[in-house]
This record gives sequence, C-alpha cells and structure tokens, in this order.
Amino acid sequence: MKRLFAVTLAGFFATGVLAQAQTSPANGPTDPQIAMIVVTADNVDIAAGKLAAKKSSNPKVKEFAELMVRDHTSVNKQATELAKKLNLTPEQSPTSRSLKSDGDKTLAKLRRLKGAEFDKAYIDNEVTYHEAVIKAIDETLIPNAKNSDLKTLLESGKPIFVSHLDHAKEVQSSLK
Repeated sequence: MKRLFAVTLAGFFATGVLAQAQTSPANGPTDPQIAMIVVTADNVDIAAGKLAAKKSSNPKVKEFAELMVRDHTSVNKQATELAKKLNLTPEQSPTSRSLKSDGDKTLAKLRRLKGAEFDKAYIDNEVTYHEAVIKAIDETLIPNAKNSDLKTLLESGKPIFVSHLDHAKEVQSSLK
C-alpha cells in the first residue's frame, strides 16, 4: 500500500510535465510559456526540497533536498535573468498551471507523512519528477524554443537534471 501511495504521489507531481512532453512541436509552447514552465517546475521542486530538508532526519535525503533547493534556485535565477535580458515576460499556460496545482497537491500529501514513509515518498517522487522533466526538455521544450539563448539555457540545464536523477536513484536505493 505504501509503495502504491508513493507511486501515485509521484504520478501527480509529474502529470503536468508529462502532459507537456506529449505536445507535438507544431502545437508546442511559445518561448514565454517555456520560460514559465521552467520557473514553475523549478519552484515546485524547490518547495518539495525545502519541505524534505525540514522534515527528514535521514542525512542522505536531507543532503539531496538541500541540493535540490540550491540547484533549482540557481537555474531559476539564470532563467529570470535571461528573460529580463530578452525582454521576455513569462506566460502562464495549461502546463505551468498544472505543474503548480500538482505540486501543491503533492506537497499536501507529503506533509501528512513522517519518517521513513516520508523519505521514500519524497525520493520516489523526485526520481519520477526528474525523469519527466528530462523527457519534457528533450521532446518539448528544446524543440519548441525559438530563441537560441533560451534553447542554450535548456540544453545546459539538462545535465543538471540528469545528475539530480542519478543522485535521487542512489538515495532511493539506500532507502530499500
């Protein structure tokens, strides 16, 4: 039952990213929408990381959560600076709204968990979330980005997300 709950939780969190990943490039997001998707995805992971850093007593989970807050805050800063430089105003889209809504639901569920159950649900969610984000970057965000600087930011950010996924999987293995 706990495993099913964790998988369901991770599924809620990644729904918005996966929905965007399934959008065809012809109907894909605009650069202002991509900017908002990036910022929203980062903010969702920052909020989850802050919660985990506060709630977890597992040093590996705490360390990972603090890394998520630090790295995603940095990516958001870069995205915000680029948007300002390009005079690009991030624009809400169904995807960014879904990411925010799903992130809020996930946080509410995580807040009700404690101890090892919390740690497992948080890390399982992080694995699923980063897999979905990487897929969205590859299949939707990069192919639809029109501005070369935005495309470069997405391409340079991808290795960070891959590294996060690998790290999350390591922590996940240690929790079994």
